[in-house]
Amino acid sequence: MTQPNENLEPKRRSFRNFFSSVRYSIDGFFAALKHEPSFREDLLFALLLTPLAIILPVNAVSTALMIASLILILIVELLNSAIEWTIDYVRPELHPLAKRVKDMASAAVFLSYINCVVIWVIMLWPSNAVWHRIEQLITGWFPV
Repeated sequence: MTQPNENLEPKRRSFRNFFSSVRYSIDGFFAALKHEPSFREDLLFALLLTPLAIILPVNAVSTALMIASLILILIVELLNSAIEWTIDYVRPELHPLAKRVKDMASAAVFLSYINCVVIWVIMLWPSNAVWHRIEQLITGWFPV
């Protein structure tokens, strides 16, 4: 007995496929911007904090972790939105399991925020000497 997908050829990749995939990704990004207020808020949050992460006197790995935690929020918010839109499309009427799925996706966004806060607190904790370096930087700009 043959499996239903056994005779299908593997999907071929080409530059055209690659550019189509990029175009679809950009379309998805702009769809989220247009239709998802939560994504716009998260993007604004990330855009405001990314320059701060770059100018803070921490090492490159810390900066990368801080920015990655912001990008993770955006990624999880996109997945949450996709799940919610899919549930609304497949089952527009209220259902307890649909609510549970949406709540779980929302919890993932919440956990990504907690992750971000924890990373930023650890990187900026006073014993990390970041505050001392910030003080030196500020006193260098504005001598007392």
